[in-house]
Amino acid sequence: MNGRPGTIRSLLALGLLALLWPSPLRHLLERDMAVHMIVQLPLLACGGFLLGSALRAHEPRWLAEADWLGLPGLLLVIFTTSFWMLPRMLDAALADPAIDGVKFLSVASFAGLPLALSWRRMPALGRAFLWANFIPKLGAIGGLYLAAPIRLCAYYRLDQQAAAGWTLIAVAVALAMAWFVIAFVGVPMSQAPAQSCRAGNEAA
Repeated sequence: MNGRPGTIRSLLALGLLALLWPSPLRHLLERDMAVHMIVQLPLLACGGFLLGSALRAHEPRWLAEADWLGLPGLLLVIFTTSFWMLPRMLDAALADPAIDGVKFLSVASFAGLPLALSWRRMPALGRAFLWANFIPKLGAIGGLYLAAPIRLCAYYRLDQQAAAGWTLIAVAVALAMAWFVIAFVGVPMSQAPAQSCRAGNEAA
C-alpha cells in the first residue's frame, strides 16, 4: 500500500510526458510563443515533479545530504528554466527535433524532478526569497518582449512575441497576488481539518 501512491505518480508523470511528445500536440503547443513558454514548459516540469515526488522515498542518502537546504537542486531548476526561456533556445528547439527532445528531457529531469526533491528542504525564508526574485524576473522578461522593436525569435511573429510578453506579465501579477494572499491571509480551508481534529481530541 505504501508504494501505491508513488507508482500512480510515476505512471502519471510518464503518461504526461508521453502525451506531450507526439507531433500533433507538440506542434500545437509550440506554434505559439506564449503557449510554448507558459503551457508546454510548465507541463514538462510538472511531469518531472510528479516523477520526483514518486522517487522521493527512494532518494539516496548521499544525494539528500549533498543537497544542502535544497540550494544545489533549486539552482539547477533556475538555470534550466532560464536557459529554455531564451529566445535562441526556443528557436533551436523548433528548428531541430533532437534539441526539442533534449528540452523535453532536461526540463523534466533538471527542473521538475529536483524541484520536487529540493523545495521541501528549503527553509521558509529561502522559499520566500526565491518567489520574491522569480516573480519580478518573469514580469521583466515579459516587459523585454514587449519593448523589443524587433523579433527575438525567428520562428515567431512580432505579434506573437507581444502576446507572450503580456502573458508573462499577467502570470507574474497573478502569482504575486496569490503569494500575497497565502502569505498574509492564509488558506482557511487547510486549517479547518486541523482545528476540527484538535476540537475532537479536546472533547474526548
